[in-house]
Amino acid sequence: MEENTYTAYFGHRQVASGPIERVLPALKRRFDKDPGAVMLIFEDRTGRQVDFDLRGTLADVLARARPEPARTGPGRPKLGVVAREISLLPRHWEWLEDQPNGASAAIRRLVDEARKRDPEGERSRLAIAATGRFLSAIAGDLPGYEEATRALFNSDWARLEELIGDWPKDIRLHTERLIEGQTGRSPA
Repeated sequence: MEENTYTAYFGHRQVASGPIERVLPALKRRFDKDPGAVMLIFEDRTGRQVDFDLRGTLADVLARARPEPARTGPGRPKLGVVAREISLLPRHWEWLEDQPNGASAAIRRLVDEARKRDPEGERSRLAIAATGRFLSAIAGDLPGYEEATRALFNSDWARLEELIGDWPKDIRLHTERLIEGQTGRSPA
C-alpha cells in the first residue's frame, strides 16, 4: 500500500510536502513561532483538508497523528471492514440475498469488478476530484478560478495550464503535480 503524502500551505506558499513524518516537524516549527497562523494541510491522494493538533511536543504531535489501532467488535476490523448504511430497492435486496456468500460479499465483488474495468479512468477521475478539492480550498480567490475548475473537470489541460499560469507558483506546481501523479498527464 502506498504511503500517504501531505502538502501544507501558509497562505499561497507551500510550507512542507511529503510523508507525515516530514510535514509535521515543519508545521510544528511554524506553529510554535505563530500559534495563530492559519495553515491549510491537504492529503495529496484525495485533496481533502486534514487537521493535526500541533500542541505539545513534536513527539506528542507525531503520536497523535499515527492511525489508531483497529477497533474490536462486530465485523472484520483487521480487514478494515466498516459498517455503513445503504439504501436499495426491494428488488435489489432480493437479488443480493440470492447471491453466494451474502449481500456484503456480492456488493464488494461488484465494486471490485467496476474498479477493474477501467483502472486508468478511475485513477484519472480520482485525481481530478482531488485536484478540485485542493483548488476549492486554496484557490477560490484567485483570478480565473471558476474557468480553471471547468477546464479541470473537462480534462482540458491546455486551457487549465493557460488559466493557472499567473497563479502563485506553489499552487500552480502542486496542481500540476496532483494531476500528473495520478493521471500520468500534465497540464503543462
